[in-house]
Amino acid sequence: MIINTNTTAVRAARLLSESTTKLGESLARLSSGSKIVNSSDDAAGLAQVLKLDAQLKRTQAASANVGNAVSFVQTQDGFLEKVQTALERMSELTVLSKDVTKSDTDRSNYTVEFQQLQNYISDIGEKKFNGVTLFSSTQEAVTIDSDANTFSMNAVNMTSAVATTGLATIYNATSTSISSTSNASTALTNIKTAIQTLADMRAKAGANIQRLNMTEQQLSISSENIAAASSRIRDVDVAQESTNFARYNILVQTGSAMLAQANLLPSAALRLLG
Repeated sequence: MIINTNTTAVRAARLLSESTTKLGESLARLSSGSKIVNSSDDAAGLAQVLKLDAQLKRTQAASANVGNAVSFVQTQDGFLEKVQTALERMSELTVLSKDVTKSDTDRSNYTVEFQQLQNYISDIGEKKFNGVTLFSSTQEAVTIDSDANTFSMNAVNMTSAVATTGLATIYNATSTSISSTSNASTALTNIKTAIQTLADMRAKAGANIQRLNMTEQQLSISSENIAAASSRIRDVDVAQESTNFARYNILVQTGSAMLAQANLLPSAALRLLG
């Protein structure tokens, strides 16, 4: 028997220290909800989580951009719908103006409303959305993923004579009149062309909305999957960790008791000295 070195107590103290460390780590994971409390817990996993979290933020930003683009195109289509109503009324006025029972005074009254509708359509062509022109020849590029790749929406242009043949003529209140039956015939021809042009515009806007809605749904799915991948690496399984916590807690308590017993072993040597 020896009293200078109590190897049993040293070993018990080491095991108790390890159990205490494990208990502390388990407690930290349970209280934080994360398996990676310190970078040393899982260096490779932490690197993956950092990249996934950054990708998730970018994906959410792209989704926000697409949502704004949807609002932009829906606003376009809302204005085009009112243009459609105006053109339908203008075509009705041209036919009424060709009535042989109408006097020039009657046609002059029709022309007043006709030209007001012209001005209304012209004003819509200059509308903006958050400072961005709604109707132009520029194809707006919309981000569609976390790498900022883009697709160009179909341009809906109400102001270009080339892009809106017929509708451009409708803009000019002085070039189109229904003050006579001959002028009404010319106006009706222009309006028919404008209605066809408008139909093409609304088709483009509808296609843009459909593409944006599909993209928005895809980004939502991507965000969900990226978040799930990050969670599998980082988030703690509470049920499993609770079991570990209970195990380490018991080991700490038993280790403390056994260390106390190990410290009493050298006292047996005193009996030999008696």
